[in-house]
Amino acid sequence: MADMAPTHGLALAGMPFPVRLLSPDEEFVADIRPHWWYLAGAVSLTVAVLAGAVAAVVTAAPRPADLAVVAALAVTLAWLVGRYLRWSGTHLFVTTDRLIHRQGTVARRAREIPLEHLSDVECRQTLWQRLLGAGDLVLESAGRDSREVFPWLPHPNAIQDEIHRQIEVHRVDRRPSVAEELERLDELRRRGVLTEAEFEGQKSRLLGRP
Repeated sequence: MADMAPTHGLALAGMPFPVRLLSPDEEFVADIRPHWWYLAGAVSLTVAVLAGAVAAVVTAAPRPADLAVVAALAVTLAWLVGRYLRWSGTHLFVTTDRLIHRQGTVARRAREIPLEHLSDVECRQTLWQRLLGAGDLVLESAGRDSREVFPWLPHPNAIQDEIHRQIEVHRVDRRPSVAEELERLDELRRRGVLTEAEFEGQKSRLLGRP
């Protein structure tokens, strides 16, 4: 998993997201994979079954028992490999413009959320998750029917802070110029939405804007 780095709390991992897919002014911020706890159950069971296999060999267990242990070991190893492939193929990419969630190694699924569409970024942690340094990230965005939950991410508070920081930077970078604002106000005046006095007042405010 891409652990958190001192700079803004997130680390640049191997950047498996193709840089060529970024927009001209877009920059890659972080690559986040699920917390290592995602693999804990499969690893623990595999180790336990492997220990049982060793014990069966040492104690010269009957052949049926040997076959059962081998079968159990094969199943647990297959589960472990499957979990690892899913873990390694799951990424939450943060860029200066959007969030990109990718899943899969061969057959891939991807979805994107523009930062400007995010209305809420919430971090949830149980006591156990806090002890492990993990948590769930809950996102709400315009145009979507429900919340999107990204479970078991490492250092979710740092991820939340970085997303908020990128949203703020994105908002400042996209701030209309004075000329664009004056043009918009003039259009509203010509359409009768603003009176002459309101137009002049807004114009004075804009021209005095630092």
